[in-house]
Amino acid sequence: MGVIATNTNSELKATRDAYGEALAELGSENDRVVVLDADLSGSTKTSVFKKKFPERFFNMGVAEQNLVGHAAGMALTGLIPFASSFAMFLAGRAWEVVRNSVAYPNLNVKLVASHGGITLGEDGASHQIIEDFAIMRVIPGMTVICPADFNETRLVIKKIAEYKGPVYVRVGRPPIPLIQRENYQFEIGKGELLSEGKDVLIVACGLLVGESIKAIEALRLKGISVTLINMATIKPIDNALILKHAKICRAVVTCEEHSIIGGLGSAVSELLAEEFPVPVLKLGMKDVFGKSGTWSELLDYFGLRSDKIEALAEKAVKMKVNN
Repeated sequence: MGVIATNTNSELKATRDAYGEALAELGSENDRVVVLDADLSGSTKTSVFKKKFPERFFNMGVAEQNLVGHAAGMALTGLIPFASSFAMFLAGRAWEVVRNSVAYPNLNVKLVASHGGITLGEDGASHQIIEDFAIMRVIPGMTVICPADFNETRLVIKKIAEYKGPVYVRVGRPPIPLIQRENYQFEIGKGELLSEGKDVLIVACGLLVGESIKAIEALRLKGISVTLINMATIKPIDNALILKHAKICRAVVTCEEHSIIGGLGSAVSELLAEEFPVPVLKLGMKDVFGKSGTWSELLDYFGLRSDKIEALAEKAVKMKVNN
């Protein structure tokens, strides 16, 4: 299986824009879909839905706990509420309400959080959440998703509207490359195999999938063959797919725009520690807060780039050989 390359000739598109488009389409297809926002509809792109269906759009103001509580109440009436704000506030400020009013009663609320990770940019560490996968993943029954590009985000939003139960989806601010695919269909809980090799397994999510594809191209020139999995669903994670390729490669690298504590890397490590212990090296935020800067500068500063993935993959291969 060949590598699916980043489509550098295409227009760059933000995953938050895909959310806005898909949400408006859902509004036309299902009149039970309602949208709540915390006075950030221009940034979260729920304004697209608001323009088409103003009677089904609710601006709850800068009050995320109230937003989530109202979404829970609407779900109890049979509606399908999509609740949005910046990830820092939807996952952070409203966490207790999400836990007790949405997840505990297993309500059909879709939490779609924009501006996740450090690529929020200039607003700085106070707004750059790097803990949301961890704090959402630990909630019983919560599904956690971080799509890799614009096209996958559209599929994710359509799929979670069909799924019954609480879901947390992180989308991002920056425009990022599309990934070339043929007939890809997103499934909750299933990883996407983008490349197959025998030397090292890379498991990535979000915009780090595109960076991983770049790393694979460089590693191939060095004679290192790579299996790459786009793990958009962080919970429930695709145990079978990870185990299958970990047993072949026997060395793993995880990549995420999130803390290396509690996120995708932790989920992969937890699985492999119990089922098939192999070296696992994690690329992500190393127990530090973000900083203010452009999103591109911040990815460079914190080392969330293809050259760092390449270096970790080489190190993982050496660890495998030494063992």
